[in-house]
Amino acid sequence: MTSREYRIGIVGASSLAGKELSEELGASSLAASDFVLLDEEDAAGQVTAAADEVAFIQRLEASSFDRMDFVFFAGGSAVTKKHWQDARRAGASIVDLTYALEKEKDVLVRAPWIAEVFGVAEVPGVAEALGRKAAQKLPDLNTPAVVVAHPVAVMLALVAGRLQAKLALGSVAATVMEPASEYGRAAMDELHQQTVNLLSFQTLPREQYDAQVSFNLLPELGEAAKVKLGVTENRIRRHYADLSDGRVPAPALQMVQAPVFHGYVLSMLVELGKAATVIEVEAALVGDHIDVVSAESDPPSNLSAAGQEDIMVQVRKDSGDGEKGTRFWIWTAADNLKLAALNAIACAIELRRLRPLGKVQ
Repeated sequence: MTSREYRIGIVGASSLAGKELSEELGASSLAASDFVLLDEEDAAGQVTAAADEVAFIQRLEASSFDRMDFVFFAGGSAVTKKHWQDARRAGASIVDLTYALEKEKDVLVRAPWIAEVFGVAEVPGVAEALGRKAAQKLPDLNTPAVVVAHPVAVMLALVAGRLQAKLALGSVAATVMEPASEYGRAAMDELHQQTVNLLSFQTLPREQYDAQVSFNLLPELGEAAKVKLGVTENRIRRHYADLSDGRVPAPALQMVQAPVFHGYVLSMLVELGKAATVIEVEAALVGDHIDVVSAESDPPSNLSAAGQEDIMVQVRKDSGDGEKGTRFWIWTAADNLKLAALNAIACAIELRRLRPLGKVQ
């Protein structure tokens, strides 16, 4: 079978996440599929691109999911909650990038990259046959949908899993610098307008953040803020726990709203169970999806990570004499939208094994 037999819907195609997903699908093994771009009425008719082809965004309605093989929900959570059962009744495999379905019964939080790091979970029954517990439960025919794990949970679990495998990880702490784009276009627009208004001595818009976020760093936002750092922090903790299933230490987390539009930056402090050198820590981290940046190069940043598929990391030993130590700072950066899109596609490819035949004729 070839991927030409798939029909794929992207709900929320006009959103930041939807546009990034459309672009990445065009470069994936699903690129030859038939794509249908869907959104609410106010976005219908917009011209965009899917798999390098010009496409129109169609109005979303119950009948939109007929003959769909896969449906990605990438718009607002309310839209996902309203329409996901329609997609399910149509027989589509559902991938949720909005987190709206994470508490629904039998829905799984997934990041196939992390399953690979912890091993043996990719083939049903292998972990049990070896007397081990699978790191993540694989989707099956009874799984109603999968939720794409939060990008920060993926970043943390990937680093922690690699270190645990080689150097016996003792503890993890991370300060997470949160970009505006994680909360969509409205949050980005407000950050932009705050910056403009500050420079022209005008009143600041505060609908999204209920605080000044431009030229500022905040661990908490205003009480009336639509952006909820506490909700995001709890989601990261849950997703990390789901992905790692107790195989690595739970992280201590501090969320900080950063005055940047795109890209996550994490300042991680890890403590190892045995002394190691920077070179040994770097070697443990090397592998798919991680780009280790040497100390001689510029450190990773939200700017240098923009458009990059890999998670960029740079390692520095905590203060102390000697080449070896047990505490290391790991400075980590990733393109949040691209990371989420790539993980969503990996989830769909994983679900493909449950769909031996497509529906597009």
